[in-house]
Amino acid sequence: MQITKQIPNTITLLNLVSGSIAIVFAVGSQLELAAWMIGVAAVFDFFDGFAARLLKVSSDIGKELDSLADVISFGLAPGMILFNMLNNSDTCPEIFIGNQNIVPFIAFLIPAFSAYRLAKFNLDTRQTDSFIGLPTPANALLIASFPLIMNQGINLFGINMAFFTDVISHAGFLIPFIFLFSWLLIAEMPLMSLKFKTFGWNDNKARFIFLISSLVLFAVFQYLAVPLIILLYLLLSFAQDKK
Repeated sequence: MQITKQIPNTITLLNLVSGSIAIVFAVGSQLELAAWMIGVAAVFDFFDGFAARLLKVSSDIGKELDSLADVISFGLAPGMILFNMLNNSDTCPEIFIGNQNIVPFIAFLIPAFSAYRLAKFNLDTRQTDSFIGLPTPANALLIASFPLIMNQGINLFGINMAFFTDVISHAGFLIPFIFLFSWLLIAEMPLMSLKFKTFGWNDNKARFIFLISSLVLFAVFQYLAVPLIILLYLLLSFAQDKK
């Protein structure tokens, strides 16, 4: 039984290890590999909770460990990707201390606000059936999609992907993005949870629409679908909250 209790925690640690590897890749400017490792971490993050519920072995230490792993995988790792993108951007403003332009350090607002959100989540009893603020895995996967979009290298419906590469890699996009999504992480804003209590259409209409639409978007747009999926998630959450 003791071994069974450690299965979810082991999966959580694999999440942390995946995030750590993502950071190493980001430091080495291998941003696509860093993005993939964040994706791997997200898979482990899903299955640790799934395993805990399946085995009925949830614990306080598992909850705390999950948050610590998420700070690395969904806070620091995406922050490192953004730092690298800004640090290597010709459009980044320059404020030097010694030989280092300090403007790219703005990227570390993402891990800072991710940590704050995770601490808040652990104490907030309102976030059982829905989220308050953008979940850190969703934010991390959005950021991880940037280097993948930049290397997608195909045209979609006659749209040149170079346009999206230019936008995503421009400091004029990245810096406002960092401030906006740092705020979204901790915003007092109810967002839809994807947990199903039943599988009836009426109780889960928004969830089914989101999942089906996400599959269609990904099939059509590939990595470019990720920002569209996050936008759809926000819009459906707002629409559901207004009812």
